[in-house]
Amino acid sequence: MVGLGDTKKKIQKIVDSAEKTYAKLNELREQVEDLRAKVDKTSESVDRMDHELDEQRALLEALAAEEGIDVDQVLADAAIEEADADESATEASDAAGGTAAEPED
Repeated sequence: MVGLGDTKKKIQKIVDSAEKTYAKLNELREQVEDLRAKVDKTSESVDRMDHELDEQRALLEALAAEEGIDVDQVLADAAIEEADADESATEASDAAGGTAAEPED
């Protein structure tokens, strides 16, 4: 009958392991649901900010037009200035022996 005792212990270990695995899967499922809810909320916020940004851009372009400001030229000038600043930072970093940090958008 020693074989039955060993079998019972092995089965109990398997049951314990299965219960732990089931509990862990439930925990992971809850985490995934929480993450999904956060992603949905973030997506809604980004969509709202995109809409607000579009509205602000339209207002700024209308105001610029009233003042006779060429929006495309202002944006082009800003892009050139940013490229020049990035180039200067890269050159300074190379001269110092380091690497330039990537600019954040």
